[in-house]
Amino acid sequence: MDVLNTKSQLESARNVHDLSSLNRLREAAYSKDDKALKEAAQQFEAIFVQMMLKSMRKAQDAMADKDSPFNTEEVKFYRDMHDKQLAQDLSSGGGVGLAEIIVQQLGQHDINDYIPASVARNDGNLASLNRQREFRIEQAQQTAELLSDPQSQQAFKTAAFSNPQEFVEQLWPAASKAAEELGIEPRALLAQAAVETGWGQHVIHHGSGNSANNLFGIKANSNWQGESATVNTMEFDGTVARQQRAAFRSYDNLQQGFEDYVQFIRGQERYRPAVENAGDPKTYFKALQDAGYATDPQYADKVMAVYNSDSLRSYLP
Repeated sequence: MDVLNTKSQLESARNVHDLSSLNRLREAAYSKDDKALKEAAQQFEAIFVQMMLKSMRKAQDAMADKDSPFNTEEVKFYRDMHDKQLAQDLSSGGGVGLAEIIVQQLGQHDINDYIPASVARNDGNLASLNRQREFRIEQAQQTAELLSDPQSQQAFKTAAFSNPQEFVEQLWPAASKAAEELGIEPRALLAQAAVETGWGQHVIHHGSGNSANNLFGIKANSNWQGESATVNTMEFDGTVARQQRAAFRSYDNLQQGFEDYVQFIRGQERYRPAVENAGDPKTYFKALQDAGYATDPQYADKVMAVYNSDSLRSYLP
């Protein structure tokens, strides 16, 4: 009896002029009947296509001859009926692919099989996107706490080095020591610091003018007990860059900044794949990006571009 009832609902819903069809389709879809869900998805796609056709008709009407016998209200009435049925026929015959996506999204009975819309659009890596999303939420919560903390000093970014050569020469000793502990090349750490600070031209400074010595953009989370500096920073939401204020860790000197970077990377489970591949800079930075170290979708490529550049090589001791 339930099967016959569902079939009756679907047959009735195929008439796009039946105003109660969507409600019946919704009820049929709730029955977890895959056929009902497919029909509901096709109906929704038909509505979407109908809206597109209606928008195109409006644009056409704006330029139409008002005195034309084909521009009467009666003609428009029957034309709209035709468009509605045309939209339904198109969706039933394959349509524009929207129905298929809806079925894929709503037809997952196991929550672990759910595919977010961002993945469906971009063919992204689900595990990576989940980690980045969780990391961004965590950072947002922690930053909100720190922004209300009077100990987090207002800061600004300015040059801490005269030129790239001075940047490399001054950082080489600290980079070499940190690289040995992490099992990575010093050149890789210098490349990352160069990307984070624009070769030392955009280093965080306190309002007093003293450098925060933070060359790796490590933010001050709720577990950070040291000083912090609040400054404008650029974060990416997908491929869209947005400016926001955030609190960053502050160090007494450059060596301390490098040491904290090593502890930060080695002390978090999500960066384990990066640590395990520290001997391969390309894999290392890709693993950092996948784990949510940076929101820039091109972060790993940018670091590797500097790492492989002749400019960096020429500055090395």
